[in-house]
Amino acid sequence: MNERKRAKDNLLAQAGILAAAGIISRIIGLLYRSPLTAVIGETGFGYYHAAYGFYTIVLLISSYSIPSAVSKLIAPKLAAREYRNAHRLFYCAMGYVLVVGLIASLFLFFSAEWFVEKAAVPVLRTFAPTIFIYGILGVLRGYFQAHRTMVQTSVSQIFEQIANAIVSVGGAWLLIQWGMGTRVFDSFSDETRHAVFGAMGSALGTGMGVFAGLLFMVGTYLLNRKLIHRRIERDGHENVDSVGGMLRTITLVVTPFIMSTAIYNLNGTVLNYLYTKLVPNLRGLDSDEQYTKYGIYGIAMTVFNIPIAFATAMASAMIPSVAQATASGDHELAKEKIAFSVKMTMIISIPSAVGLFVLAKPIIYVLFPRSDEVVSLAAKILMVLAISVVFYALSTLSNSILQGLGRVNVPVVNAGIALIVQTILSAILLLFTNIDLYGLAITNTVYAAIMCVLNHMALRRAIGYVQEWKTSFILPTIASLIMGAVARGAYELLFLWLRSPRLAVIPAVPFAALIYFALLLMLKTLTEDELLALPKGRLLLRIAKKCKLT
Repeated sequence: MNERKRAKDNLLAQAGILAAAGIISRIIGLLYRSPLTAVIGETGFGYYHAAYGFYTIVLLISSYSIPSAVSKLIAPKLAAREYRNAHRLFYCAMGYVLVVGLIASLFLFFSAEWFVEKAAVPVLRTFAPTIFIYGILGVLRGYFQAHRTMVQTSVSQIFEQIANAIVSVGGAWLLIQWGMGTRVFDSFSDETRHAVFGAMGSALGTGMGVFAGLLFMVGTYLLNRKLIHRRIERDGHENVDSVGGMLRTITLVVTPFIMSTAIYNLNGTVLNYLYTKLVPNLRGLDSDEQYTKYGIYGIAMTVFNIPIAFATAMASAMIPSVAQATASGDHELAKEKIAFSVKMTMIISIPSAVGLFVLAKPIIYVLFPRSDEVVSLAAKILMVLAISVVFYALSTLSNSILQGLGRVNVPVVNAGIALIVQTILSAILLLFTNIDLYGLAITNTVYAAIMCVLNHMALRRAIGYVQEWKTSFILPTIASLIMGAVARGAYELLFLWLRSPRLAVIPAVPFAALIYFALLLMLKTLTEDELLALPKGRLLLRIAKKCKLT
């Protein structure tokens, strides 16, 4: 039992480290998005967001799933102390991404005009080299994640986002200053040229951020190189896997990971294409105006993605953990880890969804202080998206659980079904109704909800997993609704006193979080063992007992 508790504690600790880094990275991202949007404007942000969507899908197909796939492959080798084979897998994976990443980068560069409108082509081409760099970074991250430590990945993410922030804003400003004084892109209007140069600068920031993360991971590997080679020299296993066999294994494992992740994230790219390219052509709408409105949708999506950080971190931590439990045949331990990760993810995601709904407008205003019209529209879209937080968090986690169980093809099929439904629904809403951006938000929610249902059915078939509802969903929902009412009330009172959305919302959020935590304990949602597993768990338990909440 102690072994199982240690496994849970380690799982949450590693997920917590990665989640903390993810949240810090997203906060940094939010802090620079406001000055960036001020520099490049809504239209520039629209070009950036549209190009980023297609860059992301090519990245997903080529490199994005590499860390998860590499950690899944190497973790069982490390568990069996086959250090030589683990390191050979690392080298083979590096060779794989060098080839695939180069092909993907060249493809994106030379085919950019197929995906986006003419004005966004230079932006998409600026993204292209980043794909090659990311593949190398992904292998290094996956190698250290296989050792069941997320520290290296977490720190590299923070370095990546800091560099991204600095270069994005600085690069956008410099490119605009330089570009507007030249005849480059002189076929565009001055307003469009300003937006294009700004979006290119921001895209350059993404690449420099990935490069900064790569430099950190390379340095980390070099620092650990002696230890790695010492373990290889002591490896007494006579069986050495062939390079050809390893490459086949990598291909067979990576391909379903890639397909699952790509199709799962393709929904955003499909919505991007429908809204910025297909709908304007079919309905005779102004393309620049569509990109401007899509930039406002991008603002809402930027805020929406913040709470997904914990689910993504938990998912990354789950893959090697569940893979090892499955490899040893301990399905009960695997089910315990799944139940624990679902519960912790929902305890974070449900109040996040409620918080985004009740405080949508002040949050948008604080992070993106644009005109009242822009803030109001982005806030309304965020309110429609809020429920998606729960569905996306759960579907992201369940995708990785299925991959860790070896059911790597199942998420591909489920994502494909959800994508077909979403595409049909979004085409109907965008072409035959006037709900505009709200149609994107609605279909986003439908897509994630379908994924949740299909993945849960697959988990039940795979290992007989049955979802626990009371402490994972019902009680956190009750606590979240009360918290939401308190958060809104606190904000309104503070706003009446301070007359500033920024000054009112900043203290309202932590106050609501404290209320939510107290409610969780009062409703017996968290056990003492689970509380101890949280960061600073002993301190939290001591405070809870002094306040007579447990």
